Amino acid sequence: MSVLTRDEAQTRAQLLDVHHYTVDLDLTTGDETFASHSLIRFTARAAGDTFVELKPETLHSAHLDDEPLDVTALDGNRLPLRLTEGEHVLRIATTMHYSRTGEGMHRFTDPSDGETYVYTQLFMEDVQRVFAAFDQPDLKAVFALSVTAPEGWTVLSNGITERRPDGTWQAAPTPPLSTYFVCVAAGPWHSVRTEHAGLPFALHCRRSLAEHLDADADEILTVTKACYDRFHEKFEEPYPFDSYDQAFVPEFNSGAMENPGLVTFRDEFVFRSAVTVTERQHRAMVVAHEMAHMWFGDLVTLRWWDDIWLNESFAEYMGYQTVNEACADLFPDTWVDFGITRKAWGYEADQRPSTHPVAPDPESVPDTASALLNFDGISYAKGASALRQLVTWLGEKDFLAGINIHFKRHRFGNATLADFIDNLAAATDRDVHAWAARWLRTTGVDTLTPALSGEGLHWKLAVERDGSRPHRVAVGLYDRDPSGGLVLRERRELDVPATEPAELTGPRPALVVVNDEDLTYAKLRFDGVSEESAVRGLSRIPDPLTRAVVWNALRDMVRDGALAPAEYLEIARAHLPEETELAVVQGVLAFARAQIADRFVSEDDRPAALAAIGGIARALLRRTEDGDAPGLRLTAVRAFVDSATTPDKIASWLDEGTVHGGPELDPELRWRILRRLAVLGATDETAIAAELARDPSATGQEGAARCRAALPTEEAKAAAWSALFETDDLSNYLFLATAQGFWQPEQAALLREYVTRFYPAAVALADRRGPAIAEATGRQAFPAHAIDQEALSLGERCLAEDTVLPALRRQLVDQLDDLRRALAVRTA
Repeated sequence: MSVLTRDEAQTRAQLLDVHHYTVDLDLTTGDETFASHSLIRFTARAAGDTFVELKPETLHSAHLDDEPLDVTALDGNRLPLRLTEGEHVLRIATTMHYSRTGEGMHRFTDPSDGETYVYTQLFMEDVQRVFAAFDQPDLKAVFALSVTAPEGWTVLSNGITERRPDGTWQAAPTPPLSTYFVCVAAGPWHSVRTEHAGLPFALHCRRSLAEHLDADADEILTVTKACYDRFHEKFEEPYPFDSYDQAFVPEFNSGAMENPGLVTFRDEFVFRSAVTVTERQHRAMVVAHEMAHMWFGDLVTLRWWDDIWLNESFAEYMGYQTVNEACADLFPDTWVDFGITRKAWGYEADQRPSTHPVAPDPESVPDTASALLNFDGISYAKGASALRQLVTWLGEKDFLAGINIHFKRHRFGNATLADFIDNLAAATDRDVHAWAARWLRTTGVDTLTPALSGEGLHWKLAVERDGSRPHRVAVGLYDRDPSGGLVLRERRELDVPATEPAELTGPRPALVVVNDEDLTYAKLRFDGVSEESAVRGLSRIPDPLTRAVVWNALRDMVRDGALAPAEYLEIARAHLPEETELAVVQGVLAFARAQIADRFVSEDDRPAALAAIGGIARALLRRTEDGDAPGLRLTAVRAFVDSATTPDKIASWLDEGTVHGGPELDPELRWRILRRLAVLGATDETAIAAELARDPSATGQEGAARCRAALPTEEAKAAAWSALFETDDLSNYLFLATAQGFWQPEQAALLREYVTRFYPAAVALADRRGPAIAEATGRQAFPAHAIDQEALSLGERCLAEDTVLPALRRQLVDQLDDLRRALAVRTA
């Protein structure tokens, strides 16, 4: 199949003005395929040749202005068109395949009750799997959809849908949209409906999740309404669509998708087991993120995929900021979670060979295949961090004024980075263009380090910068109190670089924290006195966001070989049992378990690392025995299970159905324990089958796949390998579950032969199953436990070939860079 190039898109946009799509879908034709008919009205500004895209099972007919076209001329995904100047009507009738990879029209049968659901995910060329289209973001048009669905189904779409007397469902015509925003979700949905601000709002999920959605509906709708109202306080342009539906759909590849009027979410956000407040907060952030897209992304859309950051960075920033403002009574400070979780994603991505500017040069995104690679920690986390720094430097009033100019000028149209910067510049006298050149067009992470000079009660403070970007930062100055804790003396707002050092009066601070409020994007280092104070007094720093900043600095020091992994674990052992901010506890434990224990320490030192994490978890369990901190206790239970090196304790929990002192085991915890028992060789297929009988849900099916793949037997590994790489029967979620179970550091000897087999098998699988499975293969099915030169050499030889699908290549580049870093940390 051909990918669309930027040059081809520009040429076609100059030729065509697309007005209207009429799309008829018939979902009653069978379990494997559906019927799709498209009628496209458009104008050719001049005579010329172009093409329409589609990926059919069968192309039955095509007519241009009632004249039949040769269907055998379909070349891959392109049907050529020879146009005269003027208006045209194109009619195309096809049969299309359902998907099991989350691309196009995904079909899912719920093992809990046998009900079937379908939904579309049409991003980046996948509309072509559902109906014929001029598939590029700057050819916006009105869409009118009708859907024939089985009896008992409800059909959702971008506009209000109604069931007609003939049994078909008709969606209200949309405003002008890009092709990738069209959405259909059909099935016997369970729905919770309400109204807000004169519009219908609704939540939808599978019937088998009804009780869980009903339990959380008030919270989700409260967040939705609060964010909606807050956005209308910020934005002058009103919400531009006729309804607001949120559908929680099965086996969804992303967190969510901003389809106008019908946002689709992965249905793991309908919690069927206990979760922490940070997990609820994250769901709220995703709700806000997707709603922000209704303006930035849907109302005003990028012209070409090099500006994807305009969508994602803005929504990421607005998601966190708006939940902070609108839902402060429900959740703690969202920026703590952002700082210790999302921002770390950006820092890691920005130090890899695959890094790119937040706003890449258009020439570096020549086609859709390369554009797909930029949905990463740069476009989300770094971009949001850059916008937060921009608001700090510019002021929120001028920032929002520029945003509102942008919406007004490009309403229902397309815009570029240049348009965005021009509109911001129109609202301020600051040099936004220069700022953008330094922040959005460059790569890498600056490093900021405090430098103090002086004596007695007179000191000068400078911030040394290793990098090139200007920063406006808060610098926190802390003194030690008589009890040994740290208290804030003052925060200074400084520009970096500065023309001269800041004057300090009083004794030398015990701790200097650059970027104390985490308002910029940079790695931090400490002066010698501050590092000692931070290590000794971390848990007694009063502000949780400051503690997150310090933990991030220590994390970066480990990754850079400046702090031994064992020292980090010792700092965690000393301070985490006293930590009160749940996001910090979760972030530190996650880094300790996934990177330190599994990658940064040697095989010989790994048991000690796991024991250290288990010790922290036990301390947290003791601290939470009174039941006052259920989220912290749940976090401790999960960490204890995941780090168990012997099976007895967790096996007793599973047998008794409860952790001693609580909580009782819900399905998530039962599967988590069983998976760890499988890794340790302390369970078998009989126990897995019994647990699946207890929980036959889709999540249970995934849990069983994970456990079976984790069993330390030759037979289990051979079966899992065959399911992953030799047959194409697994859906995207069952593929991920099997991959997550397969590679285990405890089973390195058993898995050694599969490390060698991975690369040719992964390349072949990516070619067969396409980008979604290719990305999943590189991200989740990679032998990340194999930290040695031989594994690195195998990967480098694979990348030397030019036959690797881009989606897989990008993941392998990142994985191998992480492998090199792990080797360097071990050496250091």
